[in-house]
Amino acid sequence: MPGASLTVEDSVLLVQLTDSHLFAEADGKLLGMNTCDSLEQVVELAIDEQPRIDLILATGDLSQDGSVASYQRFRRLAERIEAPARWCPGNHDELAAMREACRGSALMEPVLEIGGWRVVMLDTLVAGSVFGMLRNDQLELLERALSEAPDHHHLICLHHHPVSIGSRWMDTIGLRNPDALFEVLDRHSNVRALLWGHIHQEFDHWRNDVRLLASPSTGVQFAPQSEDFQVDNVAPGYRWLRLYADGQLETGVSRVSGIEFEIDYSVKGY
Repeated sequence: MPGASLTVEDSVLLVQLTDSHLFAEADGKLLGMNTCDSLEQVVELAIDEQPRIDLILATGDLSQDGSVASYQRFRRLAERIEAPARWCPGNHDELAAMREACRGSALMEPVLEIGGWRVVMLDTLVAGSVFGMLRNDQLELLERALSEAPDHHHLICLHHHPVSIGSRWMDTIGLRNPDALFEVLDRHSNVRALLWGHIHQEFDHWRNDVRLLASPSTGVQFAPQSEDFQVDNVAPGYRWLRLYADGQLETGVSRVSGIEFEIDYSVKGY
């Protein structure tokens, strides 16, 4: 099993799958795209491109309809990659159904050590809302995780974006209390990167010495720098991250080819 014999001196390869928006039915479509088919193609691409994957990160909106069946479908497809995985919820997710599909596994455990790194998965879900919030228990979890492992490099994962991405409609539905997040992060020098989903597009910036990263959906993409809701025609994909023992990381995005779909413009949101 990848990751089983890693030491703190080894580099590790992570794959992020995000915003799959699956349905209970295999033929379910979001904005005209069959999200099960697109996720399946992204998973196969990751397997073809990455000879050894040590960890899968699923950063929310795994389901569109919140059904147990949709999470079971995501789990089956993602498990084609022979690596441990960790999930965190997004605004479309139903936490009870998500936990039911994860029963008997470590998928929802929020803290994981791999190589010389510690990965922390945060829950920003606000039931019934599109925007996100870090509750006090999540901020305390983050503070504890960072304090307990000062010698580890940290990768912090969540669903909602904590900084502006320059897209007016998306920036109104991001993380509502980013200052609380950064107040914790700024107290610790061992944070190397912050990784999220939600925005259905690539993002790669820096804040102080922390890399800020977001990734394409495994399904439909959103147009960058858009004032109002707008779907992009670029292909689904995933992000890979190579984490090194010295705290450096390399990362990139890879997209499938050959997916064609007609955007359903009758849908005014997601």
